[in-house]
Amino acid sequence: MYKTILGVKGMVCPMCEAHVAGAIRENLGEDCSKVRANRKKECCEVLTEKPIPESDFRKALDGTGYEMTTFAQEEEKPKKGFFAKLFG
Repeated sequence: MYKTILGVKGMVCPMCEAHVAGAIRENLGEDCSKVRANRKKECCEVLTEKPIPESDFRKALDGTGYEMTTFAQEEEKPKKGFFAKLFG
Protein backbone atom coordinates (compact mmCIF):
# COMPACT_ATOMS: atom_id res chain seq x y z
CA MET A 1 0.00 0.00 0.00
CA TYR A 2 1.32 3.45 -0.92
CA LYS A 3 0.32 6.74 0.68
CA THR A 4 0.58 9.86 -1.45
CA ILE A 5 0.16 13.33 0.00
CA LEU A 6 -0.50 16.13 -2.46
CA GLY A 7 -0.39 19.79 -1.60
CA VAL A 8 -3.42 21.40 -3.26
CA LYS A 9 -4.13 25.15 -3.34
CA GLY A 10 -7.49 26.69 -4.12
CA MET A 11 -9.89 24.62 -1.99
CA VAL A 12 -12.18 26.89 0.06
CA CYS A 13 -15.26 24.79 0.88
CA PRO A 14 -16.42 21.17 1.31
CA MET A 15 -17.56 21.12 -2.32
CA CYS A 16 -13.99 21.94 -3.38
CA GLU A 17 -12.74 18.96 -1.37
CA ALA A 18 -15.28 16.72 -3.11
CA HIS A 19 -14.30 18.12 -6.50
CA VAL A 20 -10.57 17.44 -5.95
CA ALA A 21 -11.20 13.93 -4.59
CA GLY A 22 -13.62 13.18 -7.42
CA ALA A 23 -11.17 14.33 -10.09
CA ILE A 24 -8.47 12.05 -8.69
CA ARG A 25 -10.83 9.06 -8.39
CA GLU A 26 -12.17 9.63 -11.90
CA ASN A 27 -8.73 9.84 -13.53
CA LEU A 28 -6.90 7.18 -11.54
CA GLY A 29 -9.87 4.83 -11.25
CA GLU A 30 -9.27 1.42 -9.73
CA ASP A 31 -5.74 2.31 -8.61
CA CYS A 32 -7.10 4.45 -5.74
CA SER A 33 -8.46 2.68 -2.69
CA LYS A 34 -9.01 5.87 -0.65
CA VAL A 35 -8.95 9.60 -1.42
CA ARG A 36 -9.39 12.29 1.22
CA ALA A 37 -9.03 16.03 0.53
CA ASN A 38 -8.69 18.61 3.32
CA ARG A 39 -9.16 22.31 2.52
CA LYS A 40 -7.84 23.52 5.89
CA LYS A 41 -4.54 21.66 5.55
CA GLU A 42 -4.47 22.32 1.78
CA CYS A 43 -3.69 18.69 1.05
CA CYS A 44 -5.11 15.49 -0.37
CA GLU A 45 -4.19 11.99 0.86
CA VAL A 46 -4.45 9.10 -1.59
CA LEU A 47 -3.97 5.40 -0.81
CA THR A 48 -3.03 3.12 -3.71
CA GLU A 49 -1.90 -0.47 -4.18
CA LYS A 50 1.01 0.51 -6.42
CA PRO A 51 3.11 3.67 -6.77
CA ILE A 52 1.64 6.26 -9.14
CA PRO A 53 3.86 8.87 -10.80
CA GLU A 54 3.48 12.56 -9.99
CA SER A 55 2.56 13.31 -13.61
CA ASP A 56 -0.64 11.22 -13.30
CA PHE A 57 -1.78 13.28 -10.31
CA ARG A 58 -0.96 16.53 -12.11
CA LYS A 59 -2.94 15.34 -15.13
CA ALA A 60 -5.90 14.47 -12.87
CA LEU A 61 -6.01 17.98 -11.40
CA ASP A 62 -5.23 19.76 -14.68
CA GLY A 63 -8.16 21.91 -15.76
CA THR A 64 -9.97 21.73 -12.41
CA GLY A 65 -8.81 25.16 -11.21
CA TYR A 66 -6.80 23.72 -8.29
CA GLU A 67 -3.02 23.85 -8.15
CA MET A 68 -0.89 20.91 -7.01
CA THR A 69 1.97 22.41 -5.00
CA THR A 70 3.74 19.43 -3.42
CA PHE A 71 4.04 15.68 -3.93
CA ALA A 72 5.20 13.05 -1.43
CA GLN A 73 4.80 9.28 -1.75
CA GLU A 74 5.83 6.56 0.68
CA GLU A 75 5.17 2.88 1.16
CA GLU A 76 3.03 2.14 4.19
CA LYS A 77 3.91 -0.87 6.25
CA PRO A 78 1.04 -3.00 7.51
CA LYS A 79 0.02 -2.14 11.04
CA LYS A 80 0.43 -4.86 13.62
CA GLY A 81 -2.32 -5.51 16.11
CA PHE A 82 -2.13 -5.55 19.88
CA PHE A 83 -1.45 -9.28 20.17
CA ALA A 84 1.33 -9.13 17.58
CA LYS A 85 3.19 -6.80 19.91
CA LEU A 86 2.83 -9.29 22.77
CA PHE A 87 3.48 -12.53 20.92
CA GLY A 88 5.65 -11.35 18.00
